[in-house]
Amino acid sequence: MSFRAIWVWSHEKGEALKLRFSRRYPTVERRAKLLSGPQYVAVPEDCAVSQLVFSKLGLEDPDRLYVASRDDCVLHQESLVLELNPDGPGRGKLWPLLTMTHGSLILACLCQMEASASSSQPPISNQASVCQAIAFLSDLQAFLLPGSKASDQDTLASRLDQLPSVFSHICPLGTPNDTPRSAAVVPPQAVPAASSGSQKQPAWKSGLHKGKSTVSVSVTETVRSMQYGSHDKQDLWDVYGNVMCKCEVEGVQPSITVTLSLPPNGSPLQDILAHPCVSALDTSTLTSSSMDPGDGSTFSGPYKFPFSPPLEPFRLCSYTSQVPVPPILGTYQLKEDNGQVQLNVLLKLHESVTNSFEYCEAHLPFFNRCQMGSLDVKVTSGQLEVSKEKNLLVWVLGQKFPRSREVTLEGTINFSGQTAGPTDPLCTDATAYVKLYFRIPDQTLSGCSVDQHSVQLYSSTKPKVVTSRDLVSSEYYIWNSTGHTPMLPSSLTM
Repeated sequence: MSFRAIWVWSHEKGEALKLRFSRRYPTVERRAKLLSGPQYVAVPEDCAVSQLVFSKLGLEDPDRLYVASRDDCVLHQESLVLELNPDGPGRGKLWPLLTMTHGSLILACLCQMEASASSSQPPISNQASVCQAIAFLSDLQAFLLPGSKASDQDTLASRLDQLPSVFSHICPLGTPNDTPRSAAVVPPQAVPAASSGSQKQPAWKSGLHKGKSTVSVSVTETVRSMQYGSHDKQDLWDVYGNVMCKCEVEGVQPSITVTLSLPPNGSPLQDILAHPCVSALDTSTLTSSSMDPGDGSTFSGPYKFPFSPPLEPFRLCSYTSQVPVPPILGTYQLKEDNGQVQLNVLLKLHESVTNSFEYCEAHLPFFNRCQMGSLDVKVTSGQLEVSKEKNLLVWVLGQKFPRSREVTLEGTINFSGQTAGPTDPLCTDATAYVKLYFRIPDQTLSGCSVDQHSVQLYSSTKPKVVTSRDLVSSEYYIWNSTGHTPMLPSSLTM
């Protein structure tokens, strides 16, 4: 796996992309020209690349919610992967350009596909170089933003200044040394002169931990849902999880094993992707895929992940799970009569979910209307807030549902303000939705967890093991059942 070019941008809301670092590799570019033949497309100047990426990520002109060249439903969207057309559509492409965004930072790399020119674009899932490039960007992000502190500008500026020297060591000629498992580079004076024992110091690990051993493992599952409240459309939902680790242990290449377990009635994990530092995986762990309709795999763990960790926090693995029901079921009815809107919302917490939230809110936006005037809305639990712009109704449900596990909102709203609110070409007339935001601590929908006693560290010192798990929402919509249902994808995909 080699890179033709690498970029790091920063982007603040309402501002243009600011290029913070770029590196090109002429030797890789020459190889790309030989392999691509007549289909070769040169990498344009950094300013042109910035503009193309800015547009592709939807950061340019945020008021334009729909751009045909980017958002047309006939286009096949792939997470993290972009296709750039410097000379216009149909006139050559730069692919695959991998991007990773965290806070105001955007990282990108243009991979060189080690294959001869072909008229067809190979599937991303079959490209090992793409997986390695994602791991590289993930570790580069961990180096630039240690501990995910996106707001620490001093640390970020310091790490950006180090990038030229860092890349001369970890990626001198466009090909990463030992496929980086962590881009964490410490100053030369902090690097030990020689490795202890007979083990060789890995190129991707230029420092050693000294002190008390601690292993932290957190499991976070994200649930997405589209609920229509209609017999004509099927409700959709999916769950995907991330297992994050931070291992502060002594030794050049310490060996750790983390085991994920499921309860007897838990949904099996599927589509498991492991970090490159994982040394071995059971074949039954890798063969279960939600993309294969004929997959009859029922392997439900335990899932063992032996690895030698990098210094910085990293994602040990990700997975999906086909759970039978979403955590919160809801219906939404909205009717309009002469500028007055009648609302009726019912939310029900499923019995399998713990009735304890870190936070839980339901947002009811009103598009293509004037500002809200008088309100006569009642709720059975929680409290209501109106945004400063008077175009968003926020239902703060707090940390618990009532004992019945059901809450309702009903009433009327008059839109008598003179100032126009937000516009949306999708949500017109009675087409509207409720969007849920929640976080449930110490709960996963699949039941996946990490037992402290299952974490094994093969060392003379006994580590302190800290584990946690959370369930959070993302793109959790309940659509108005009495209005026009928008044409949305037939299934949710990662």
